[in-house]
This record gives sequence, C-alpha cells and structure tokens, in this order.
Amino acid sequence: MNGLIRFRNYSLNRPTQLNKPKMIKDLPENIVKDIAVAVALEKESAESKIWYVYLINLKNVPIENVLITSKGYGEKDGTPVKTSTLRHMFPVVDKGSYKLIEPIDEQTFGLNNEYWLSYYIDGNIYDKKFIFLPESIVDMNFIKLPVVNKVGVMIL
Repeated sequence: MNGLIRFRNYSLNRPTQLNKPKMIKDLPENIVKDIAVAVALEKESAESKIWYVYLINLKNVPIENVLITSKGYGEKDGTPVKTSTLRHMFPVVDKGSYKLIEPIDEQTFGLNNEYWLSYYIDGNIYDKKFIFLPESIVDMNFIKLPVVNKVGVMIL
C-alpha cells in the first residue's frame, strides 16, 4: 500500500506541462544578424605576418555574456589535423564595437577555422558558427573591415 500511495502522490503533484521536454521546433528561431567574425592582418614584416581574429558587433544594441569557442580542423598532406579548442568569454560587447578574440597562426589557414558564437540580447540566446574555409584567408578576399578599420577577411 505504501508504494501505491507514493505513486499516487507523485502523480498528483507532478505538473505535466512544466516537465514536458521542448522540441527544437518549439524553440524560437533567433537569427544572428549584424555580427561578424574577421581575420585581420595586424603587422607585416619581411620575416612574418601577424594575424588576429576579431568579433565585430554591428548592431545598435550591446550583446552580453558572449561565449566563443574556436578550433581548426581538416587535412594537411593527407593526414587529419585538429587544433586545440579554445574558449573565450566577454561579459559585454558594446554596440558598434569589436573585441579581439585571439591571434591566429598563418599555418592554420589551410584548415577550416571554426568560431562558434553564443550571446544574449534581452535574455534571449543567439548562436551561430562562423567557418573560414581552407585557403579563404587570401589577398583577393581582403576588404577594409568595418569598425576595426584594418584589412582582412570577414564573415557576416
């Protein structure tokens, strides 16, 4: 009888709608707009080039609790290659501003360089993957980057 009572109490007190799992189709489609990731040429000398990756907020509102994971993957000389996964966090990226994410080595330009971005606006979460494909960071793809005011390649 104790088992029956516990089951009955558990069933009666359990809110059915609150514990119902949400399906992906039930979640709002928060589309990322006016946010870019860019690779910029910082310095160039006869011996080397120095490159940095930037997050650019082109929105008219700040973005908060920004989390970025970065990794490289692909093949080099027929061998699968993966870089370490790095994580970066910024409490706020103001409207019309940018943040330096990380330096990037020119040797990784032959790999897929992935930056997975998540952030909040007004308590709503947004996320998007930005992937620089192999050999996409080349002179013919260079533009003048907005806000950063440097030359580089940008994914919007």
